[in-house]
Amino acid sequence: MTRLPAGAVVAVVVTRHRRALLADSLKVIAAQTRAPDHLVVVDNGPEDEPARDVVESCPLPTTYLPSHRNLGGAGGFALGMLHALAMGADWLWLADDDGRPADENVLATLLDVAERRGLAEVSPVVTNIDQPEKLAFPLRRGLSWKRGTDQLGTEFLPGIASLFNGALFRADTLDVVGVPDYRLFFRGDEVEIHRRLVRSGLPFGTCLTAAYLHPDGSDEFKPMLGGKLHAQDPDNAVKKYYTYRNRGYLLSQPGMRKLGMLEVFRFGLYFLGTKRDPKAFLDWLRLVRKGKREQFFRH
Repeated sequence: MTRLPAGAVVAVVVTRHRRALLADSLKVIAAQTRAPDHLVVVDNGPEDEPARDVVESCPLPTTYLPSHRNLGGAGGFALGMLHALAMGADWLWLADDDGRPADENVLATLLDVAERRGLAEVSPVVTNIDQPEKLAFPLRRGLSWKRGTDQLGTEFLPGIASLFNGALFRADTLDVVGVPDYRLFFRGDEVEIHRRLVRSGLPFGTCLTAAYLHPDGSDEFKPMLGGKLHAQDPDNAVKKYYTYRNRGYLLSQPGMRKLGMLEVFRFGLYFLGTKRDPKAFLDWLRLVRKGKREQFFRH
């Protein structure tokens, strides 16, 4: 493995069984005005619809890392990030396979903002791929929820970032915060890295002049009390399992423990008062306890 030149950017993408979406993503990544120096793709499903040919057709220098065990998003990013660091990357640009940069200037913009502001990490705004004026995921600020890009400001949002959808990390930052926790598999791994960033005291945030397109993820957040509060209620059992179990673990960690009682109130209000489903609330409590006890068994 040849060491990369100084200042090198390595794009790290995790994929599984989404060849067409991956191809769309890599096409825009390769077209950046400041192109990545190398691309690492971790394929969590090479036994079915392998992505090797999609990766090798990309005009960038590439490394294809097939994993015959599904590592999830957390393990996939951990593997790809460690590989990029071992190559000598100075910057890591992270992306999932179902999203893509909004234009060809995203990486150049993020690098410029990171250098000018001395940031350890900077993210683009993650917008709805079908309605770019809306956020792909609602953003909570206190008790209010922001759903449109026009509600965030005009240039930079400090201390808040989406970390696996176009996020740019300095390599030195990962010496401090580490890579995602493989035990989380998926769901909550991004929140965990965000928690570590906050506790590190390193400067980071969202560049509001760069965007990353992603399918809408707001439908999981169900409103209550006239929209003043929301609760995340995924649409299938697998997503529920990992979302609630991992949330239990996160709420037991330093920096997030004060949210624990609020979560019990919020989800109790949602399941008992809004959804009127006591069994669902008991299931939520059971999964949260699993997470707090670090019982990270697969679904």
